[in-house]
Amino acid sequence: MTDELRAIRLDQYLAHPPAKVWRALTEPELLARWLMPNDFRAEVGHRFTFTTHPRPNAGFDGIVYCQVLELDPERLLKISWSDGGKADWTVTWRLEAEGKGTRLFLDHEGFDPDDPVQQMSRRIMGGGWRSGHFRAIEAILEDLDAA
Repeated sequence: MTDELRAIRLDQYLAHPPAKVWRALTEPELLARWLMPNDFRAEVGHRFTFTTHPRPNAGFDGIVYCQVLELDPERLLKISWSDGGKADWTVTWRLEAEGKGTRLFLDHEGFDPDDPVQQMSRRIMGGGWRSGHFRAIEAILEDLDAA
């Protein structure tokens, strides 16, 4: 089975330094603006939730249960990501300085290639990460520049 059925792997260049991108990933109020409302803290072991719209057709109640697994300021954030029963994934953001900006890598891993619901989730989330979230992060970073 190929890795492409088990993971979403993306990267995006952001014309902002790693310190600013790190803020968008780890400050709860900024994270809420581009991803979901949360009670995140940048501490290894911290358990937190994201809340969003439920999807009853997929058995999802709208709560994402997470835990900070790894943390290296301005370089790496890895969290667990669970729907509370059917899915247990990891999401990792890696930041690498590139010129005057940052290359942001996203790995969303652990999809079951044999589970049609998880594969549907992988397709939906892959599209959301690509088309929505990276653009929203960029907009927040631009707002921080203007402030």
